[in-house]
Amino acid sequence: MESPHETEWHVVVPVKGGRGAKSRLRRSLDDEPLVAAIIHDTLEVVASVVTPAAVIVVTGDADETAHAQAAGFTVVADPGIGLNDACLAGVRSAQAAGADLVAILLGDHPALTPDELRACLDAGAGHETFFVPDADGVGTALVGTTVARVPDLAFGPGSAALHLALGHHPLDLDLPGLRHDVDDEASLRHAATRLTLGPRTRHALER
Repeated sequence: MESPHETEWHVVVPVKGGRGAKSRLRRSLDDEPLVAAIIHDTLEVVASVVTPAAVIVVTGDADETAHAQAAGFTVVADPGIGLNDACLAGVRSAQAAGADLVAILLGDHPALTPDELRACLDAGAGHETFFVPDADGVGTALVGTTVARVPDLAFGPGSAALHLALGHHPLDLDLPGLRHDVDDEASLRHAATRLTLGPRTRHALER
């Protein structure tokens, strides 16, 4: 019997890809295969929870488009006017296909586990809109909606407070892989020493 996640939830993952991806991490560790590995580990976990077709990859990068298509993900063109607009393009695509339960996850969670994502979606299912703050409580790891309405988004600096002000219910959950994003060398080092990284990211670091 299929789990509810496999029949209901869609997850939007914006993927910049290419030389412009993860610019803060690249300032000290310019490693394109590592950046791709972080993204692909995140996507693989999402696909294991909601099925590949329910993964909405929003990208304008040719290599990431090819990777997503080969994996069976749904690809939406990035409108190219910022992160929030990319996320909204993915949400609109999912809702146009009939999805009511839609989550938005940024593609920089290489220690995310399937159990964590399932727990988050289960906890969020009882709220019209919700968000998961990052480990510092300042940024946002995930935003979700359970109603057929495009949510207001405020990804960027101070996004947790902004999402709270927009009326999204906060989920303060003990999910370290979900709440710890990797956007610079320090956060990568934390994930590598205190969490369990996905296989692609581990391999990229061991090269």
